[in-house]
Amino acid sequence: MQSMPTTAIPPTDHSSILGAQTTLVDQLVQWAEQRIQQQVFRPGMRMPSVRELAQERGVSRFTVVAAYERLVARGHLLARRGAGFFVREATPPASTRAKSAPARSKPQQAINMGWMVRNMTSGIPAHLSPGSGYLPPDMSGGDLLKMGLRALANHSTSLQLAQGASAQGYAPLRTQIQRTLAEREIQAHPAQILTTTGAAQAIDLIFRMVLRPGDTVLVGEPGWCNPLLWLQGVEVVGVPYTPQGLDVQALTALVEKHKPKLMFLNPVLHNPTGTLLSAATAYQILRLAEAHDILVIEDDIYSDFLPQGMAVTRLASLDQLRRVVYVNSYSKMLAPNIRVGYLAGPAELVDTLTTHKLLTALTTPEINERIVYKALTEGSYRKHCQRVHAALDSLREPAYKRMQDLGLQAFCQPQAGFLGWFDTGVDTNHLAALGLDAGYLLRPGALFSLRQAPSTWMGINIATSQDPGMLAWLAQTLDQLRRRSEKP
Repeated sequence: MQSMPTTAIPPTDHSSILGAQTTLVDQLVQWAEQRIQQQVFRPGMRMPSVRELAQERGVSRFTVVAAYERLVARGHLLARRGAGFFVREATPPASTRAKSAPARSKPQQAINMGWMVRNMTSGIPAHLSPGSGYLPPDMSGGDLLKMGLRALANHSTSLQLAQGASAQGYAPLRTQIQRTLAEREIQAHPAQILTTTGAAQAIDLIFRMVLRPGDTVLVGEPGWCNPLLWLQGVEVVGVPYTPQGLDVQALTALVEKHKPKLMFLNPVLHNPTGTLLSAATAYQILRLAEAHDILVIEDDIYSDFLPQGMAVTRLASLDQLRRVVYVNSYSKMLAPNIRVGYLAGPAELVDTLTTHKLLTALTTPEINERIVYKALTEGSYRKHCQRVHAALDSLREPAYKRMQDLGLQAFCQPQAGFLGWFDTGVDTNHLAALGLDAGYLLRPGALFSLRQAPSTWMGINIATSQDPGMLAWLAQTLDQLRRRSEKP
């Protein structure tokens, strides 16, 4: 059983032994309860040993035992004689317990993803979040959204509040998306385009309609594996990445072995490595998809971070939406709260997905889609993208130099975007937990592993990793963890 990482609790100023004892126990209990709620400490995992936690926090073993016993009494922990204390597994209601399917280990993967997503929205400022998945506010498209809001406010609200919005999405926006796709050499009729509440809804719709329990899905590894896959009861197989991109030899062998129903790939500025898809690999992916009747989801949410003129190959442009479903979103470049995305694919499949969208979520908010449409057509969206490209280009070299000075080894240096993938040499689950207690959001490598196994790798956003205080903390903490790992 894997022991979970320990994390710091703030020092306490106390004036009496009794008061200090009570305060320290309370602090430990509150600290553990918070981490269990955030799922840093996950069901079934072993808590740090009494000796380890006492030494780590500079408190007595009695204090730790008292805190653990209180957590047992509150139903958070289980005490196992000779083994230690463990986070209690959630118990289903008695009425459903008999009907529950046998426990499986794989759905646990979604819990770690949920931990990351919750903490990405926990209010930690962008400049203290080197693990953020978005641009910082001063680099996002707030001004463009303001223009869209002002333009929208000048129109009558009767149309905007009507219930007659199209299930496929705001028609002018879909026409604009059609033009964007044409620029990327993807020919799509508006009937082949469906707007969604971000890329996540688009992917969810496809998974629900295409996959059945027992199907196999190939995904990139490392990669942000969508937790929805585990909920579908499918077998998920990872395809390794090299600094040059997806390992096509490994892909070929895995397709032959597993006969997947679907491939879910992020070819352009892959998250987390930042690699690009080569033309040769793209042709091989489509050759395999055709030969084995595999549907391919091309997740292209970082497409707008590519400078104009940079050579890139897209699966959808080669396939022309025959067996490739193209997914994109405006949240990365404009703002995370603008949940407007879309998919484009075979007309028959898109028609089915439109019906499913209507039945499960009605229509997407047309107000948001109108705001994005105005931003795209009247708010100098291209100029905004160019400003972001220039800003990231100026940050990339210094950011990689800073990480190198901290002893981090880069997987590769991407040509564009804000993603970076670094080997820290320490357990980044532990590092991320320590960071959370210090007020920093990190992206441990386990989140990009199908097995959620401890990893020394970490994803870093070059646009949100410049704060001097954070860098000083990171340098000190890395040094401490490395020294500790060197001790016999």
